[in-house]
Amino acid sequence: MQDFTRRALLQGGTALAATGALTGPALFDFARAWAADSPWKVAEPGAKLTVMRWKRFVPQEDEAFNAMVAAFKTATGTEMNVFSESFEDVQPKASVAANTGSGLDLAWGLHTLPQLFPTKVLKMNDVADYLGKKYGGWTDAAAKTCKLGDDWLGIPVATNGGYMTYRKSATDKAGFKEFPKDFPGFLEMCKALKANNTPAGFALGHASGDGNSWLHWVLWGHGAYTVDQNDKVIINSPETAKALEYCKALYETFIPGTPSWNDSSNNKAYLAGELYCTANGISIYVGAKTDPTKKELTEDTYHALWPVGPIGKPTELQLALPILAFNFTKYPNAAKAFIAFMLEKENYEKWLSGAQGYLTQTLNAYETAPVWTADPKNAVFAQASKRTLPASGIGTVGEKAATAIADFIVVDMFANYCTGTKDVKGSMAEAERQLKRIYR
Repeated sequence: MQDFTRRALLQGGTALAATGALTGPALFDFARAWAADSPWKVAEPGAKLTVMRWKRFVPQEDEAFNAMVAAFKTATGTEMNVFSESFEDVQPKASVAANTGSGLDLAWGLHTLPQLFPTKVLKMNDVADYLGKKYGGWTDAAAKTCKLGDDWLGIPVATNGGYMTYRKSATDKAGFKEFPKDFPGFLEMCKALKANNTPAGFALGHASGDGNSWLHWVLWGHGAYTVDQNDKVIINSPETAKALEYCKALYETFIPGTPSWNDSSNNKAYLAGELYCTANGISIYVGAKTDPTKKELTEDTYHALWPVGPIGKPTELQLALPILAFNFTKYPNAAKAFIAFMLEKENYEKWLSGAQGYLTQTLNAYETAPVWTADPKNAVFAQASKRTLPASGIGTVGEKAATAIADFIVVDMFANYCTGTKDVKGSMAEAERQLKRIYR
């Protein structure tokens, strides 16, 4: 391998993109320099990694990711087989690999995926320490997502920040010049939107990202949780009952069909002009911005933080996107090297820019990444990793909490009540029964 050093590379006049991110030949030169100098520079002979990732929502993100994969492959000689799956399919397929001990080397999924397989993953302490020291440390919830005791079960690559996405003309007409900051104001706005035939809508189906995010926000905002700090199941409570009643009042203002929505349903409805307020990543706005027929919709689309509930502080559940390597991989060094390479500045800022705000940093040094000032409507999403709670709420982040999320226990509890399948007591009792089976 040719002996490049980073200093020689940067002094040698290799071109940089306007954002400071490496592109084209410069990226390949950087990758060679990095591979020669990194703590994982000795790749296993004949290394080949099979990587499953969640399916991209923003094409430019996919392009930036594919560019870093190609650069890593060229610099290290590691063969890379990367394929994408929907959010809903990542966890089941990762589970098959974990149970069979084959099929995947790395799985990149959502929420607390590494916690589902604590005995089957390759410990990432060295990768986490290297990146944390170099880039200002990890955000709190991101670290909790991947840690079990002192061990890192995976690396929290990014957070998919979901915030309120709305059409300002509709909220203005409804009498809300500013987006509501509390639960009562939000409900009143949704009622007014429905009255004007410009409804809101949020997923009540098995939408791994959207459904879990907004319904945990409602639950936690009322001071209700699945378990307490000692992992005792406390879902059957007066606070949960209040959350259910509030959610049903919201549901009655929604566009029809939300109990069957998956993670792409609200995107489609909003872009089709049928939906005027929802919670989502920035992908709706990006989709409109890149479609010349959606100019009016783009200009009318704004973003806002989640309103705060009776508990009096943010209770957001943002979508963590951790990556893990299975401990049965034949190429652990190559797996660690690839993960570390992804989060180096020369790759990561370009990837964030490609995502156009859809993804948020988990390393503090990237708070000043160019993507957050490229468009004023991007700025709110920069806060996602710092405002979110871990997926366990106030409980222990671990395999049990990950299972509760993966099994849609909270989502189904709210859906059961909102759709009339069960009453308040029945909905809470069913969730309690399922949680006690997990937390036994």
